[in-house]
Amino acid sequence: MKKRYYGPTPKQAKRKNAATPVIIQKFQELIYGYYKIFGRNLPWRNTYNPYHILVSEIMLQQTQVQRVLGKYNLFLKSFPDFPCLAQAPLQRVLEKWQGLGYNRRAIALQKIAQRVEHEYQGTLPSSVKTLTTFPGIGKATASAISAFAFQKPTVFIETNIRRVFIHCFFQDQEHISDAEILPLVERTLDTSNPREWYYALMDYGVMLKREYENPNRKSAHYQRQSPFQGSNRQVRGMVLKMLTHETPASIPQMIQRLKLEPKILKTNLMQLQKEGFLTKKGNTFRIA
Repeated sequence: MKKRYYGPTPKQAKRKNAATPVIIQKFQELIYGYYKIFGRNLPWRNTYNPYHILVSEIMLQQTQVQRVLGKYNLFLKSFPDFPCLAQAPLQRVLEKWQGLGYNRRAIALQKIAQRVEHEYQGTLPSSVKTLTTFPGIGKATASAISAFAFQKPTVFIETNIRRVFIHCFFQDQEHISDAEILPLVERTLDTSNPREWYYALMDYGVMLKREYENPNRKSAHYQRQSPFQGSNRQVRGMVLKMLTHETPASIPQMIQRLKLEPKILKTNLMQLQKEGFLTKKGNTFRIA
């Protein structure tokens, strides 16, 4: 695919008036034009149900879409609404979460459901400020939920959106901060349909990663993900998977079954207890 440049020239992009009405119109036409032909049909895009959208946004944190597609509908079948998730045993929630990784998100999601039930009469708030007070929800996730579930014209950046703006407005720069990008996100936002606009931006960003050298390498926030193999994250995942199906278990049993070094295992068991995953009774551990 031949590389083409869309948007203002790099020098223009550094000026406050870079996003002129003409440039904004052309940029939106480019993004919507691609989306109209190549937009992805994802299950969470076919609903306005705040609970369903919340589940998808928590699942999609640091996780590829294909992995989420394999779990999303199954999770909703097991926990179709806030009351079901709030009341479920943590062991069952973790069992249905298996394969998505970053298991603390499962705990956060259940705590969100419990708080929605106890403090908000079963209705997820639409306010970004309020959503950021929930566990596991930062500013970007809160803004995405507000836009996708409630059609609020929020302004946020995630990895695919960042890629689009770097590619289109900052081609000759390095170490581009989100603070430089956010004003352009705000000025180019389709306030009449923020939900569809962000879907379109994300899909264009996915295409850029596939067809071009990843523009996000120019971001000041770019970091390579640390290897999973041999990491503490892998160890914790192994422990949780075992205890989800074979609880309770002692340290010797886990060492024998998982083939882990005792020191590494004990360090991660302490962390899992601290994070609320496990409880210890006598010499055995179980899901909290």
